[in-house]
Amino acid sequence: MIELTEATFDEVTLTSDVPVLVDFWASWCGPCKKLTPILEDIAEEVGDNAIVASVNVDEERGLAAQHQIMAVPTVMIFAGGKKVEEFSGVRPAQQILALLESY
Repeated sequence: MIELTEATFDEVTLTSDVPVLVDFWASWCGPCKKLTPILEDIAEEVGDNAIVASVNVDEERGLAAQHQIMAVPTVMIFAGGKKVEEFSGVRPAQQILALLESY
């Protein structure tokens, strides 16, 4: 998983020719700690067919505000330069993988 910042977010999410999953998380968030290993496994499984990235909302408050993050974890999937999916909370790996693979 790659860590995104305000400086790299648009470049990665808007110009990628593969789907980009972005996890907005915080270190103090219990559900975030459950979701991280699931997303790490997904990143390994998809390899070069998708990008799995994360944004620490405490360090990147501007990005959190720009994307109207009201709860963590919030996961967004970008494809073709725009947001195509969004959900909050922990979901099973297969459900997240199916969403990602649909793009």
